[in-house]
Amino acid sequence: MPTNMSIDSDANDLSRDATNEADTTSQLDDAVQTSRLAEPASGSSRDRESRVSQVESPAQARERLQDTGFSTQSVHAGEKRQKAEGSISAPIFTASTFTFESTDSLMRFVDGKEERDEYGRYGTPNERTCEAKLAALEGAEEAIIYSSGMAAIVGLLMSRLSAGDEIVFFDQCYHRSREFCSKHLSRFGVVTRQVPTGDFDAMEAAINSNTKMLVSESPTNPHLTAVDLEKFVALGKSTEVETLIDATLATPFNLRPIEYGVDFVLHSATKYLGGHNDLLAGVLCGRKEALEPVRSLRGILGSVNSAHNMYLLERGLKTFELRMQRHNENGQRIAEFLDQHPRVERVYYPGLASHPTHEIADSQMAGFGGLITFLVKDADWKETSRIVDAAKIPRIAPSLGGVESLIEQPLVMSYYHCSPQEREQFGIYDNMIRMSCGIENADDLIADLRQALDAR
Repeated sequence: MPTNMSIDSDANDLSRDATNEADTTSQLDDAVQTSRLAEPASGSSRDRESRVSQVESPAQARERLQDTGFSTQSVHAGEKRQKAEGSISAPIFTASTFTFESTDSLMRFVDGKEERDEYGRYGTPNERTCEAKLAALEGAEEAIIYSSGMAAIVGLLMSRLSAGDEIVFFDQCYHRSREFCSKHLSRFGVVTRQVPTGDFDAMEAAINSNTKMLVSESPTNPHLTAVDLEKFVALGKSTEVETLIDATLATPFNLRPIEYGVDFVLHSATKYLGGHNDLLAGVLCGRKEALEPVRSLRGILGSVNSAHNMYLLERGLKTFELRMQRHNENGQRIAEFLDQHPRVERVYYPGLASHPTHEIADSQMAGFGGLITFLVKDADWKETSRIVDAAKIPRIAPSLGGVESLIEQPLVMSYYHCSPQEREQFGIYDNMIRMSCGIENADDLIADLRQALDAR
C-alpha cells in the first residue's frame, strides 16, 4: 500500500510538471511570435546591417590585440572573434570561386566598398587570416603569402625590377636565390652584382644609378653570418635603393627587420613558421603601398597556396613562440657542445662568442635559432659522411625549422654538381655538416652527436 501511494503521488507531481511545462511553452511561443512580428523581415537591409555591425573588423581586431604578447598574437592575430558555426579553429575553405548575392553586392566589391574574396587566385579566407597573423608578428602593415619561399622572392623581384635594372647581393645566400638572379633574371636584362657579405664599402661601390634593390639574408645560410641592419638600411636610404632581408633563419621571434627600416622581409614559411615539415609556403612583409603591385602580379602568376596548407600554417603559428624557445635553447646548447669537442674544427653559430658576427647578432637578435654548421677536423667528405650516417636521432634531409632534427652534408645535398672552385667560392667545404636542431631534448641530441663523432 505505501508503495502504491508513492506511485500515485509521483504521477500527480509529473502531471503537474507537464501542465506547467505546457503553460510555459505556450507563453514562450507567444513571446517569440510577438518578437518576430516586431522584427523586420528576414533579409531586410536593417537585418543585414545589424548582422554586419556585430562582426569585428580587421582594424578592430588589431586594436584589441595591439598591446598583447608575442604568443597571444601568434594564437589570435588575424582571426575573427567569432568564426563560422562557432568553431574554435578556422574552417578550411576549399572553394575556388566565391559568389555574390546580387549585382549590388558585386558593385560594392568592385568599387572597393566591401572587402571579401572573389576568386581563389587572388586570395582566400584562410590565406587572409594567415597573412594578417604574419603581418602582426613581423610588425608590418601587410603580408603576402606565396606557394613557397622561392615563389615569394621571384614574385617580389619580377614586380619591382625591369630590363636595365640592377640588384646587389651579399654573396652568402641560398643557392637557388643566387641561381634565379644570375641565370634567369639576366635573361630579362636585369644585372646581379655580388659582393662579400658584410662588406658595406664593396656594396656601396657596386651601387649605381640603375641599382634598384639591395638583398641579403640575416643570418645567412649556411654560415650564419649576421648582417648589421642599421648599416644596411642606412646605405639603402642614402642611395634611395629598396632593401630586402631574407630573415627565414632568424624568424620574427628572434629578429624583426621592419623595425630597422628594411623595406621588404622574406620568409620561407616552410621552415620555422610552419614548423612541422609538412607544408610549403613563403611570405613577404612590408608596407601596404609597396606591396600592392607585388600582390597584383601574384594574382596574374598564380603562385598562391592551397587552403589545406593555410590551415596547417595557421595551426603551426599558434605554437610558434613555444617552439622557437626550444629551438633557441637546443641550438645554443648543441653549438656549445660542438665548440668544445676535439673532433670539431669550427662551429658556425651566431650565439657563440667565437663567431665573427656574434656582437652584431647579440645586439639585434633575441635568440639565435636552431641551425648549426660545423667542420669536422682532418676529415675528407667520406669521413664526414660517416658521421652524418652515424647520427641516430636527426634524419638526413634538406630544409630546417621543423620539430624534427635534420642533418646533412651541404657538399652532397646542395652543391654536389658544383665545381671545386665554385664550392670554395661559396664557402662549402668537404668536411662541412649542417644540423637543424628540432625540439627534442637537448641532452638526447648531444649524446647522439657525441657517439656519432666518436665513431670510427
